[in-house]
Amino acid sequence: MAKGPAVIGVLTEPPRPTWWRLNRHKALLVVGLLVGYWIGTHLHGTAEPQPDTPSPGRTAPGSQHTHTAPGPA
Repeated sequence: MAKGPAVIGVLTEPPRPTWWRLNRHKALLVVGLLVGYWIGTHLHGTAEPQPDTPSPGRTAPGSQHTHTAPGPA
């Protein structure tokens, strides 16, 4: 006659996951969004300086452009 299966161990229910294991993806998402917002608002580069020479047909910022009437020659 065949023997019954041998008992190797007792199956138990695994322990309940901790709060961190259940919610770590949410916590890391919030931290990542905050870091991304901070980088986007605080670590921007400086603006490139604009050249001081005016283009043809345009005056330099802040300069006064006056027309004089032609006088007798």
